[in-house]
Amino acid sequence: MTEEQIYEKLKNRLGKIMPDFELREKAKIAAEIEVLKKERNAVILGHNYMEPALFNSVPDFTGDSLELSRKAADADADVIVFCGVKFMAETAKILSPDKTVLLPAKVAGCSLASSITAEDVRQLKKQFPGVPVVTYINTYADVKAECDMCCTSGNAKAVVESLDSEAVIFLPDEYLAKNVALETNKRIIFPTHEPHDAQPSDVLDYQMIGWHGKCEVHDQFRVEDIENARRQFPGVKVLAHPECPPEICQACDFTGSTSAMITYVQDQPTGTKFLLMTECSMADNIAAENPDKEMVSVCSVRCPHMNEITLEETRDALKYNQQIIELDEDVRVKAKKSVDRMLEIGPSGTFSNAYGDGKS
Repeated sequence: MTEEQIYEKLKNRLGKIMPDFELREKAKIAAEIEVLKKERNAVILGHNYMEPALFNSVPDFTGDSLELSRKAADADADVIVFCGVKFMAETAKILSPDKTVLLPAKVAGCSLASSITAEDVRQLKKQFPGVPVVTYINTYADVKAECDMCCTSGNAKAVVESLDSEAVIFLPDEYLAKNVALETNKRIIFPTHEPHDAQPSDVLDYQMIGWHGKCEVHDQFRVEDIENARRQFPGVKVLAHPECPPEICQACDFTGSTSAMITYVQDQPTGTKFLLMTECSMADNIAAENPDKEMVSVCSVRCPHMNEITLEETRDALKYNQQIIELDEDVRVKAKKSVDRMLEIGPSGTFSNAYGDGKS
């Protein structure tokens, strides 16, 4: 696409939320990226949490992190630029070891992924010998390598139910684990921050062992946010990501992954109002794709790590071949086994909202 074509696209989608001078500057940078992309035979992946100007311009694919990594693995490209945080770029490298994977940010960490280490997993396996370990895809490669199977927010319930085991270690998201425990009717314990749960395993009545990790974005939402929105905007549909606390999921109308939220919004009637309990850039991106729907702008929670990825950083990553993702091959192979086992089960569709109509 030419600079003018990109500008027109951005203006049509984002003209109501961004000033014209900024759209023109972003279009100029995006046009530079398009040239570099062809020169490098690169594919650009844009996670749903990317800022709108980037999300709506240069990515070849947009969506959830695992979905993007799988598409990149199938693409005829030499270079993958992952516009997302580091663990996402690592997953792309796990699935595409022969491709150069670039992260367009110097750090782009994640509070959830950083909440657990490979050594933490090894210690849990010693404490609960023989118990299978499921790790959320939102973890670093060395953690995936220590686990038996990965899961996404969309298929977590299906993954847990697929295991022929009386108990499961589920890492590292505390809220996702609690939500899955509610859905599967399992008693969950958190031995790392509930001392009474650190007793010998043979005297405990439990079916899931959780960890204390949290997403710093989804941890900020409160039930009062939903109650206030319902008072101000009667009939608003409230959507929550399962990384939110269980009480948030109980109070909302729909719980699901980012892709499931997008589908839910698309399927609702014209004029419907939505409040998304997730990273706020996603609401802007959904609004751009669904001009007949209205996003209630009471969310201002931006992920500081996702915010590091910009069009400028994306251009420089391609131009200077910087922030290359490298993985130890033994770690990569072990991590891929965890991902492959999950893929054998397949997606479960949406995360079921088992909490009623969400209006209590």
